[in-house]
Amino acid sequence: MGTPRLSSTPLPGIGVRYDLTTREQRRISVVAHRDGGRTLSAYRKDDPDACALSVRLSAGESAALIDALLPDHHSPSLLSTTELGLVAERIELSSVSHWNGRLLGETHMRTETGVSIVAVLRRAEAIPSPAPDFRLAGGDTLIVIGTREGVESAATILGRE
Repeated sequence: MGTPRLSSTPLPGIGVRYDLTTREQRRISVVAHRDGGRTLSAYRKDDPDACALSVRLSAGESAALIDALLPDHHSPSLLSTTELGLVAERIELSSVSHWNGRLLGETHMRTETGVSIVAVLRRAEAIPSPAPDFRLAGGDTLIVIGTREGVESAATILGRE
């Protein structure tokens, strides 16, 4: 069984295209758009340059597909777990979120859940250790660290519309 071949190509102003050639010599590509969306394309076996299927996925749909492709014991948003019972996860702020345009400090996240927001990912930028006066925006991905229960509470609070 051969090793899958994966290559990447920067697409200026769009994102990055990843091309995978499978062991059966089938070609699949994923375009990771700057807005967090993905385009999944599969190419014909008899003509690897002819696209047989192309599907545009939102960031949430991409995460759901990743869930389906990964083993049950793996969470795609789970970044790490330690023996101390702490986890780090990514929580995406929806564009219709109650917190869109509000200050991070207004969430009272640490007081309410014990969770720390250690970074915010916005488009292609990472903002480490955001201060309480940091203004949240729809589409932001917050990196949070805390107990499993605290992270779940944080996701509920941040999911408020």
